[in-house]
Amino acid sequence: MASEVAEMEDLIKAINTTPIIDNHAHPLLIPSALSKYSLLAITTEAHGDAMRTTTSTLSHIRAVKQLSDVLGCPPTWDDVVKAIEAENAKPHHAWQKRCLEGIETILVDDGLDGKDEVYDYAWHDKLTRSECKKIVRIEKVAEEIINELFKNPELAPEDVFGGVREAFEMVIKDAIADPEVVGFKSVICYRTGLAIPPHMSMDDIEDTFVDHITQLRDDGVTHFTRIDNLPLNFYLVNKTAQLISKSPGPYKKPFQFHTGLGDNDITLTTSSPSHLQAFIRKFPTVPIVLLHASYPWTKEAGYLASVYDNVYADIGEVFPFLSKEGQENAVREILELCPTEKIMWSTDGHWFPETYLLAIIQVREALEVVLSEYVRDKALTVPQAIRAVQDILFTTSNDLYGLGLKLSPLPSLTPPPAVSSTSLPLRALPPPSSDLHILTSFLEANPSVKFLRLQWLDYTSILRLRVIPVKRALEMLKSSPHVKIGITKASLGLLQNDTIISGATATGEYNLQAIMSTIKPGPSDGYASIQGEFTEIDSSPVSLCPRSLLRHTLETSKSVGLEFLLGFEIEIVFMSRSHTDGKLSTLYNTAGHSWSASRAMQGSKIIDVLEEIYDTLSETGIFLEQFHPESCSGQYEFVLPALPAMEAVDTLIHAREIINAVVANHGMRATLYPKPFPNMAGTASHMHISISSPGGDDDEVYGPFYAGILKHLPGIIAFTYSNPASYQRMADGCWAGGRWVAWGTQNRETALRKVEDSHFEIKVLDGLANIYFATAAIIAAGTNSEKEKERMVLGDCLKDPALLSEEEREELGVKTGLPKNLPTALEILEKDEVLRGLLGEEFVERYVAIKRGELDLFAGMEEAELKIWTIERY
Repeated sequence: MASEVAEMEDLIKAINTTPIIDNHAHPLLIPSALSKYSLLAITTEAHGDAMRTTTSTLSHIRAVKQLSDVLGCPPTWDDVVKAIEAENAKPHHAWQKRCLEGIETILVDDGLDGKDEVYDYAWHDKLTRSECKKIVRIEKVAEEIINELFKNPELAPEDVFGGVREAFEMVIKDAIADPEVVGFKSVICYRTGLAIPPHMSMDDIEDTFVDHITQLRDDGVTHFTRIDNLPLNFYLVNKTAQLISKSPGPYKKPFQFHTGLGDNDITLTTSSPSHLQAFIRKFPTVPIVLLHASYPWTKEAGYLASVYDNVYADIGEVFPFLSKEGQENAVREILELCPTEKIMWSTDGHWFPETYLLAIIQVREALEVVLSEYVRDKALTVPQAIRAVQDILFTTSNDLYGLGLKLSPLPSLTPPPAVSSTSLPLRALPPPSSDLHILTSFLEANPSVKFLRLQWLDYTSILRLRVIPVKRALEMLKSSPHVKIGITKASLGLLQNDTIISGATATGEYNLQAIMSTIKPGPSDGYASIQGEFTEIDSSPVSLCPRSLLRHTLETSKSVGLEFLLGFEIEIVFMSRSHTDGKLSTLYNTAGHSWSASRAMQGSKIIDVLEEIYDTLSETGIFLEQFHPESCSGQYEFVLPALPAMEAVDTLIHAREIINAVVANHGMRATLYPKPFPNMAGTASHMHISISSPGGDDDEVYGPFYAGILKHLPGIIAFTYSNPASYQRMADGCWAGGRWVAWGTQNRETALRKVEDSHFEIKVLDGLANIYFATAAIIAAGTNSEKEKERMVLGDCLKDPALLSEEEREELGVKTGLPKNLPTALEILEKDEVLRGLLGEEFVERYVAIKRGELDLFAGMEEAELKIWTIERY
């Protein structure tokens, strides 16, 4: 009996901790539009006068109770409305985030409303754990095209028709190729009903459309709004399905259809999905999603999804529009016939965040009631019921839309379920792998690639890798959603000479998982590079993983409404290598080389190298903003574009590898060593950072963010200047960021240079840093300070901090010096309890141990030997 209770608790825990992929919803209203719509709409499809009696429906009464519980107010509608207004007045979208808790991502149909009244689909990223994607509503596309053509009086109706056909096909093809678009939707249910004829005369379609346009113009209509009850409706749906079916590769983007439940301009009798059978048969390779539980035709939806391979059933919108019993019956009816692998869920959330909140609460309640009942009746085992939960809320949508997301349970106060997806029996047929789709599409575009470099940047900033033949990777993806290989746990405890530090172990293995979305050609012909993340064998996260640390930090920032754009400057020195003994020396023909000097761009050999670097980067999708000679002999700077933070860091690593490879192919060495020549300028890796989320350029947001970075900068230096050689370029008066904790507007002598608004440059960073660690430390410190609303206490320093008088130093607060060497920086890091807590004690302990191991290793080398040793590795 006790074991049965424990198993049932496992099921309930799975229901409440499985993240939700909301496969169909609509944008939220912007604040200025909230007052235009009645909040009563959150539980009804009624409009106008019909909404008057909504307050006596079971769905509304239940919603009031549930909302009052969440809001902590009396359970009356007026009190709930007042409490919601108070929540909406709070900053950083806190209420919206609370309402959407538990949602992994939203697939947003933004064709419902005027774009000036709702947020853009990508704005909703700040409310979810993963980036939101877009669903294209085809009728909206066509209506916008027709309206633009219709407004031109010189176009005859026949020309309007021809223009619509051509432009519509082009837009749909572009959407098929757009990675931000994951599917299409039709509301033909509202326009003609779902009985879509498989074949129609194009002459009939054109004639009826021409007559309609002619009549509108005769009636003095100036704005086209809706395609209604026209054969053109059938044409648009068939053409979209045809283009999807002909799209390259085995993966096809799904086509959603509104079915059943809707507002009063629908003809209910023609909204049954059974009318779609001829269309389903005509396009067997097009995945078709029947939305909204097809209510009241739920059994029909379950039947179609069970007998047609390309049909899937969504059980959204009935939450929260139906009563509790009605929702439970809808779940039972869909399960009567339909495999759980063909069922998915959505909120159909729209306008108000409360629609999301109620749907999430209620679907988990319904699943608990129905699935617990099936388990008690022995219709399902607990593992089978958990599989059903994961299919409905996450896996079916993840696979069908090719999202490639990892099912990571939501945080819970109690231990995770004893039964997880990893312990369930394998399906007879593995689900389609988004990674497989990404890889096959990449190989179609890059057929010469034979090998994959699966990479990780270790604690000493050595880029390590395993080379996997493409053939082997494809074989792995036939039976697994990801490419992953076993790597000794010692890999995150190695020095540059492969010595394991004390505290690390050679016992045990991690999985190194390919993050397939990072795949890029190069750095050499026939190779592609992929960044990897470490997981435990059971797929749980590894706190010591460099890339995972940054990802977790960015997720934390996103949860409080902060997102970033980063851009890096790659400063790098080219050195000549002797053809006889391999020794390095100053680059040939560099007399007169100086900052931005034309002299350093003369000679066909260096021009060939620079142009080859540019061309190779461009071929991989990395487009330089500029490049130019820097001050040191043989030193050049390559400016990368601003990108979202993780993408920017991955791009930096790949760009450096390409530069190194090109230069090596020309018999030279490219080095990131901070100070290769004592009497010349040093080499850095300056980071440009700006807060890209809404409000990021407000001083009340970026002020506390940069205040936090400056507050913890002495400890952060342990990551940004991570090698003893880094401190050779720490000097005043050299445009290197100086030796003081300070910031200044357009001041290149301060550690942080303010460029404009939230755009700052971090100057105290070089190429020997593990850029995942350095970026994580910078963003974690800033995010924590913004969250705590700490005040910027340092003034805007407009001169070299080293030249400040005591009075000026007191006025600006520039009193703290940066650590002068790595041992001091490590000691400061260890004493910074806040920064240690933000990054994780285990990680900081390992990092400090490895750095001290490096210092011990370096102590046995002569200065000149160590310098060459380091240049050869970085």
